[in-house]
Amino acid sequence: MATVALKKESCSCAQPGEGKQDITARHFTDALIAAKANEQPYRHWFLNDVLPCFSAQQLTQLPFEVADISDTYGKRDSHNASRHFFNRDAQLCFPVCRDVATAFQSPRVVNAIENTCAVNLQGSSLRIEYCQDKEGFWLEPHTDIGVKIFTMVVYLTQGHLADTLGTDIYDESMNHVGRAPSAFNSAVVFIPGENTWHGFEKRPIPDIRRSLIVNYVKPEWRARHELCFPENAIKS
Repeated sequence: MATVALKKESCSCAQPGEGKQDITARHFTDALIAAKANEQPYRHWFLNDVLPCFSAQQLTQLPFEVADISDTYGKRDSHNASRHFFNRDAQLCFPVCRDVATAFQSPRVVNAIENTCAVNLQGSSLRIEYCQDKEGFWLEPHTDIGVKIFTMVVYLTQGHLADTLGTDIYDESMNHVGRAPSAFNSAVVFIPGENTWHGFEKRPIPDIRRSLIVNYVKPEWRARHELCFPENAIKS
């Protein structure tokens, strides 16, 4: 993977001694703490202004190849070979991947998630996927149960239809009950469980639907190459 220089931007909100990872961690924790929990049909949170402006914009410029896939058959794992993760290689090539991954590995972020979402992340591993969905993409309702402990989707699409491309939310009877707001740099968070049904109903996607999927996964996660820090489990 070739190294590509991305535009550098300063951040006026930096505090003395803070690096970009620290700014990102502080920015996210502020957004999470400010978010109000929605209790139906399962507990979830809608976040605004999730990442610092310089990080969010640089993420839209990542030169990952967009897979030419006509149909996912309702599952992301139908095209595993063309998926992109903030693993070791991505972090070496792109500083923004390293900064975001380091922020979400930090005790500050881990503690904020554990306290806000009432979840134990100790011993888990961080997994961040960079998604670029094209026209024709859809996901069947599913629950993310099993080895995923925490799920967040950060929306990185810009343009006049960006807010129509959020995650669809269902109740246990498979009734469509809502859709996450998906303005640029917003997010939806939930703790996977037996009733956390969500998906993406097929609809027009102008250009590319970009997003980050941030998960903390249990130690038995097999695809270690997808993890940000496969040798370093989460510690607060």
